[in-house]
Amino acid sequence: MTKSPDRTPLARDFFDRDVLEVAPDLLGRTLVRRSTAGTIEVRLTEVEAYAGEIDPGSHAFRGRTSRNSVMFGPPGHTYVYFTYGMWHCLNLVCGPEGRASGVLLRAGEINAGARLARERRISARSDKELAKGPARLATALDVDRELNGSDLFDGPAPALSVLHGTPPPADLVRNGPRTGVGGDGAHQPWRFWIDGDPTVSPYRAHTPRHRSSRKAT
Repeated sequence: MTKSPDRTPLARDFFDRDVLEVAPDLLGRTLVRRSTAGTIEVRLTEVEAYAGEIDPGSHAFRGRTSRNSVMFGPPGHTYVYFTYGMWHCLNLVCGPEGRASGVLLRAGEINAGARLARERRISARSDKELAKGPARLATALDVDRELNGSDLFDGPAPALSVLHGTPPPADLVRNGPRTGVGGDGAHQPWRFWIDGDPTVSPYRAHTPRHRSSRKAT
């Protein structure tokens, strides 16, 4: 008999730890997204850690800005950013307040509210692809910059929260380089995923963008 996921909400103290402790510990947890349209629940299967000022791959590497200020805490809030002019990505802020760090939620299995997620992810070929990748996850959950800075512990029914869920056995947790990160941060093995899970997104190395050498006439 399969044990049902634990629906006890995680405490704020869970997030008030080093990002490299929090990131792998988020695997198997249940992310809950509540909105007027309905509720969606996702079992997290892939995440990436970003360690602020000591991490060249982090948005906060060069210090605090208006864009990344949420990353400096307090822990247990969301950091949502817009990328490539079309996608949002969802991060959970962790670590002690004043030291920027966060965990990018890269992928998961939608185990409640799939109908609503399908309406938002009409290009998905199967339910396994509904939240397979950070932009897809955010789209399925209708996450945008309006949720930037939201508190996971804002009352009994916050827009986003995390339940205890069912963490995987330690021997199924894998780690490796982060997807699409270049430069000095390219080789940090700070991407964590559940081995063999079909919702985990494929790894892609960073591809430098080359500006066209063609001159305007």
